[in-house]
Order: sequence, then C-alpha cells, then structure tokens
Amino acid sequence: MIPVLDVRGLAFAYPDGHQALYGVDLHVHAGERVALLGPNGAGKTTLVLHLNGILSGGAGSVTVSGLPVVTDNLAEVRRRVGIVFQDPDDQLFLGTVRQDVAFGPANLGIKGAALERRVMHALDQVGMADFVDRPPHHLSFGQRRRVAVATVLAMEPEILVLDEPSSNLDPTSRRELADILRGLDVTVLMVTHDLPYALELCPRSVVLSDGVVVADRSTYDVLTDEELMAAHRLELPWGFDPRSIGSLPA
Repeated sequence: MIPVLDVRGLAFAYPDGHQALYGVDLHVHAGERVALLGPNGAGKTTLVLHLNGILSGGAGSVTVSGLPVVTDNLAEVRRRVGIVFQDPDDQLFLGTVRQDVAFGPANLGIKGAALERRVMHALDQVGMADFVDRPPHHLSFGQRRRVAVATVLAMEPEILVLDEPSSNLDPTSRRELADILRGLDVTVLMVTHDLPYALELCPRSVVLSDGVVVADRSTYDVLTDEELMAAHRLELPWGFDPRSIGSLPA
C-alpha cells in the first residue's frame, strides 16, 4: 500500500548554512493520526514546510499519494496537503467566515451551488455553520482556529497538518477541537508540544531531534520512555502520568 505521505532521505540547509534536517524518513498511511514531537529547533517546522513545497531544494524526496512534491505538481500537492498554522489570523483575512472558507475552492474554479456546499460542509465539520456570515475578527480565538481548520477542509485535502493546534486554547475549546479532529475522515499529522493532547489524539508519534528521527512508535511508548524523553527535552506537565490513561488503539 502506497503511503499517503512518503518522505525519504530529506535533508535541508538554510541559506545561512544552518542544517535543519539530516536525512529524515517518514511514512504515513491513509487514516493515521500521527504526532510530530520534538524540542524547539528540532526541524519540525522545516519538515512541515516541505510537505506542500513551501520549502524545497535540499536532498531527498517527498511524495503525496505517489505524486512527487516538485514545482510542476505544487497546485495539486497544496490541495492534497492542508496546513493549519498556529495563528488562525494567518489564514483568515476576508470580511466574513463564508468568504474565508470559500477562498481556496473558488481559486480551484468551483463556484455557485457547488462552492456553497463545500463551504457549509467544511463549517459543519468544525461546528461553525451558524457563524457563516460573521466577520472572523468578531469570533473568539478558539472559534477562529476552527474556522481556519474549515478553510483547509474546504479544499478536501488528503492530509491535514496541524501546527500546535491546542496552543492558546482554554480547556473547553481544547476539548471541542479534539472532538472535531477525532471525527474527521482525513489523515492527520499534528505538530505539538502538548504531549497529553498527542496521547489523546494520536496513536503514533514521531520524535524529531536535531534534524533526525530519533523515535517512531506508539505515543504511549514514547511518553513512558523516560530516557528518550529526557535526552530530547520532552517534558510532561506536572502531575500528568500517561500510565494512568493507557494507550490509544493503533
């Protein structure tokens, strides 16, 4: 079975000479929910920006459902790989929620009733259909994050990449977003420092440290490996014990 995401030997150095990735391999199959963990500076963002061709030019390869991430394929790759950035205001810039969610599909040439169906379905998936005519800047931070997710879902991606999805959310918004993500029929790659959230949502975790993959196994196994956690500056919140919760089924 072809992985929906296949990263092989990916290495990348920035123009200033900083080497961010040293031969990363990552394979994600359709329907998986995978957490990408690691300390600041590990190379997580650099890796994510290669998945839809925002960064390129290093060694190695990235393919999405067998389609190489190269210049000629970027439009289709960016439809297949939707990235939800940490700050929803990076993705919401129009006058109403409807306009923001419609922006991507409209650029694909979808219009009229088909476009409206895309918009409303995406908003239904994140529980924001009642806010379709509201200006995004009138919404709470948690609501804006859900609309940002909807702008990506409206493109009907194969892979949803989430950058720190739980950051700055209050406990209720955090739980609501978790419920939404669990209910989506899409492959999820979640970049997070929120280790309890990773355990709650992602059966599998990949740990990136100093530009290399140092672990790829069940999230429970990663979070209960004290030597691995200490070596790569991963720290559980005070009082949180994964052993009291157990692991998700793979």
